[in-house]
Amino acid sequence: MTTIDERPDVAGGGPAAEIGQPRKRKEDQHLLTGQTTWTDNLTLPGMVHLAILRSPMAHARITALDVTPALSRPGVLAAFSGRDFADTQGSIPCAWPVTPEMVNPGHPSLAVDEVNHVGEAVAVVVARDKAAAQDALEAIEIDYEPLPVVLDMEAALAEGADQVHAHLESNRSFTWVFESGSAGTGAPIEEVLGQAEVTVRRRFVQQRLIPAFMEPRSTVVQPQGGGFVMWSATQIPHILRTMLALTLDVPEHQVRVIAPDVGGGFGGKLQVTPEEVITALVARRLGKPAKYTESRSESLMSAHHGRDQIQDITITARRDGTVTGLDVHLYADMGAYLRLVSPGVPILGAFMFNAIYKFDAYRFVCEGVFTNKTPTDAYRGAGRPEATFAIERIMDELAVELGMDRMELRRKNWITHEEFPFTTVAGLTYDSGNYEAATDRALELFGWDELAAEQAERRSRKDPVQLGLGISTFTEMCGLAPSRVLGALSYAAGGWESATIRMLASGKVEVITGTSPHGQGHETAWSQIVADQLGVPFEDVEVLHGDTQSSARGLDSYGSRSLVVGGIAVVHAAQKVIAKARRLAAHLLEANEDDLEFAGGTFTVKGSPGSSKSLAELAFAVFSAHDLPEGMEPDLDATAAFDPENFSFPHGTHLCAVEVDTETGFSTIRKYVCVDDIGEVVNPLIVEGQVHGGLAQGIAQALYEEAVYDDEGNLTTGSFVDYLLPSAADLPAFTTDRTVSRSTTNPLGVKGVGEAGTIASTPAVVNAIVDALRPWGINDVQMPCTPERVWRAISQGAEKSGRDPGGTVSWGGSSTSSSDGSGSDGSGSDGSGATEGGQL
Repeated sequence: MTTIDERPDVAGGGPAAEIGQPRKRKEDQHLLTGQTTWTDNLTLPGMVHLAILRSPMAHARITALDVTPALSRPGVLAAFSGRDFADTQGSIPCAWPVTPEMVNPGHPSLAVDEVNHVGEAVAVVVARDKAAAQDALEAIEIDYEPLPVVLDMEAALAEGADQVHAHLESNRSFTWVFESGSAGTGAPIEEVLGQAEVTVRRRFVQQRLIPAFMEPRSTVVQPQGGGFVMWSATQIPHILRTMLALTLDVPEHQVRVIAPDVGGGFGGKLQVTPEEVITALVARRLGKPAKYTESRSESLMSAHHGRDQIQDITITARRDGTVTGLDVHLYADMGAYLRLVSPGVPILGAFMFNAIYKFDAYRFVCEGVFTNKTPTDAYRGAGRPEATFAIERIMDELAVELGMDRMELRRKNWITHEEFPFTTVAGLTYDSGNYEAATDRALELFGWDELAAEQAERRSRKDPVQLGLGISTFTEMCGLAPSRVLGALSYAAGGWESATIRMLASGKVEVITGTSPHGQGHETAWSQIVADQLGVPFEDVEVLHGDTQSSARGLDSYGSRSLVVGGIAVVHAAQKVIAKARRLAAHLLEANEDDLEFAGGTFTVKGSPGSSKSLAELAFAVFSAHDLPEGMEPDLDATAAFDPENFSFPHGTHLCAVEVDTETGFSTIRKYVCVDDIGEVVNPLIVEGQVHGGLAQGIAQALYEEAVYDDEGNLTTGSFVDYLLPSAADLPAFTTDRTVSRSTTNPLGVKGVGEAGTIASTPAVVNAIVDALRPWGINDVQMPCTPERVWRAISQGAEKSGRDPGGTVSWGGSSTSSSDGSGSDGSGSDGSGATEGGQL
């Protein structure tokens, strides 16, 4: 790894003193000492509390609704139905119309005539306290006429299917297509598929997940003049402000949004929620401050969900292992409505299915489908984990079909470090990377040869606990920006970010950032960046964020964009401060600006080191304004916006060893190693936290989490009793390391890290489990790979192959054919060069 002394000089001159240091987070002190300001902690004079009545039906017509009985309950001040706000509530916005023909049914915050998923809001009670409001919900009289429930995506698109929305012609929201031959990149896909020597087809299922953030969503609204102030547990205060103004027809300058301390998001708070709109409507109607805080069960049922895709994947190759074509068809469940970026999430994945590999041709087709389920939207990784899972699973399946080493197949087809920058078949230009270095380091740390030998030995003695080895080599596009690219994809907003640096008279520094952290450590990392750029002490930097009044411009935090977009805006603002200060220093030192050197926070005259002015001295000189250059305004403050020219492309290699008890189906992660390349690192302590958290979420998808609906559309995993989250005790110790290939598209050379662990870990775990089960002819286990599913897969595989699930069978070939750990006995092939795979 690159050491701190090898890093390039920063703008202030000299080696970086702060960037690269594992600084403890500034943010943690007030969190650990109970001084946190969560939205639900806020109490305003005269504040009222809301409780929301939610539909118990997945699809029904509201035939009668009377809220007046609730008014007689103690402490109740008001109650409203959707009809009371029918003319003012607007529609929850969708900012990403992915095709001109995309169908958006509209989404009232309070249902008026019809409900389309369990948990949809149908009425609201306002009371003096939360308990009184909640108790009064039972007094509301409501009748429903059940309608057919649509849950299966493929059935929803069939001719004559029941409709989620009666006013629409079908349950299809959109069909989005990318085809390499017609897009100016790669060869015609049909030609390549038709000439294939080997074809492998698989169907993978991305189960529905729930962003189980620590802090439930909460909103407080204070009416103010013709507008309002909103405090919200949100990732996107700036976007929320604009969208609320448009939705509620309120002048944007009369809307202020504040995101105080926010307890996690994972995409689940990247949203304009019905509850935020409802709280604003009630507060304005009553002229009183109003608060709504969801229960955990409401959060699991009504906050948007993630993933939920069916992936039909076809990969073609020559018999020597050279991949040629990739054909992807997705069904993506939108749920009942389109939320803020629902349609765009699977489209982001479109550019990542080809991953680190060189394909001649590529086709991607995504069908967005309405069902009577909670809407889906962004969940950590947003489209990229789904793509990485599919390509890394199908690469393993191709290796089995070819009888080839799994890692060797990857090495044969990935982009070599000498080939960067490289334009992929999907049209993206990867600027830098070194997959070889990351993989070699990961194999070394993992001890692959030793584990492969153990795997072979366990198979030879028919051990009931089998060992599987999993590989995931990945890259991702992150730093959600460039504005022109987002515009080409029909996204409503841009991707730039803004930052302001204010030099105070005392020489202290205020940084105002448009990014809105919710656990990422921006206050610490931005302080490190500014300390190096301006040569001021780390402790002298204060970072302000999350308030659209103090931080007027910004596009917030998601998509691993904070550092690679927002952090670079901070760098540019610092450079503007230095340029302003240089002019003043030249004036006070009676020197030419070109003769000044800036290092360690001080300007000196070349050749006259005794003649100097520190940045702190210049800040006070500006404050006093006694002797300024002619025409210079009395401030050193600067604002900068940064709109990157490209995404950033972190990458890495993740390796996983899983022990599978073939008698119970229980899977235990024995060892997990990841080597990530995220470019230069600002704070390695924060990076480690991001990687560990990401790994936990990706492993949770592989082994634990799934949102499940019954045949009537009821969420049967509506509490943490049923929706299984792993604890620290359920996860292994992680071995992590980094290689460094600097980004060439920003001055710090940094890449994103917030989603990397989530993106890479899921296929590594599932590949390991499937590798352990290859002797039974098993080529997939649907996630989450619970003990029951693994046991059933073993039982069905044994029944099909005539093998004993208890391990007392003739095992056939080992799944490890070399020190890199590849292949299997190839079971599942029909010998024609084309294999089909289903779910077990």
